[in-house]
Amino acid sequence: MLVVEGLTRRFGNLHAVSGASFAVERGAFVGVIGPSGAGKSTLLRMINRLVDPSAGRIRFDGQDVTALTGSDLRRWRRRAAMIFQQFNLVGRLDVLTNVLMGRIATVPAWRSLAGLWPDDDKLVALSALEQFDIAPLAARRAEHLSGGQQQRVAIARALVQEPEIILADEPIASLDPRNTRVVMDALLRINKHFGITVLCNLHSLDIARAYCDRLIGMAAGRIVFDGAPVALTDALARDIYGLDSDQVLDGAARAPQPDLPEAALGEAAAA
Repeated sequence: MLVVEGLTRRFGNLHAVSGASFAVERGAFVGVIGPSGAGKSTLLRMINRLVDPSAGRIRFDGQDVTALTGSDLRRWRRRAAMIFQQFNLVGRLDVLTNVLMGRIATVPAWRSLAGLWPDDDKLVALSALEQFDIAPLAARRAEHLSGGQQQRVAIARALVQEPEIILADEPIASLDPRNTRVVMDALLRINKHFGITVLCNLHSLDIARAYCDRLIGMAAGRIVFDGAPVALTDALARDIYGLDSDQVLDGAARAPQPDLPEAALGEAAAA
């Protein structure tokens, strides 16, 4: 279980996140929603320890994540994989090598620098690409892919880390509606098929309601809602999104539905 207690991050006099507290059970798919500047990205980056908290504590299965340093911190970042809005791929490298970067913590540095990846790791990477229907692109340079393809490569890279939790920071912000659905379906598949906890920042309320088991709403750095999607009324959404609420609620009326096979969804419900 992930437990966040009073998490705060100050930048000078600005409180990007202020006193955030919540717990996330293993296997949950949680959407963190709110307008731009609400503190969503800072929250996820603190959980991964890319940004250090000014106050508060993060625990995972009883381990104090906020106290980790050195090799222990590197191990935590492997357990808590990040997916970014900008994909963070190396454009001049092929897709397979970009995915293999997720295995860096498991091989000697000289092997990864020389590109001498173990065959077993290559098989793991190819299997991850197959999960998202992009194995035929393994030899193509990442910079030649579409945005949706690049984000699926980034998700495959996170998956080969063998994480226990995936932190996705606005993974669909730069994608068109079709690729938005493809990427969100990929995250949902990871969650339901592998039981990996997903904590996903989303600006879009319609996407959050369609895909997430639970929503955490943020506004001005504070958590102002925490509950099931059906409990988030239009009135509460207007409080969270403020001036953006009309645009957000208009989009919610056209919510896409996850594109998982019915059998897979049935298995997930029974789990």
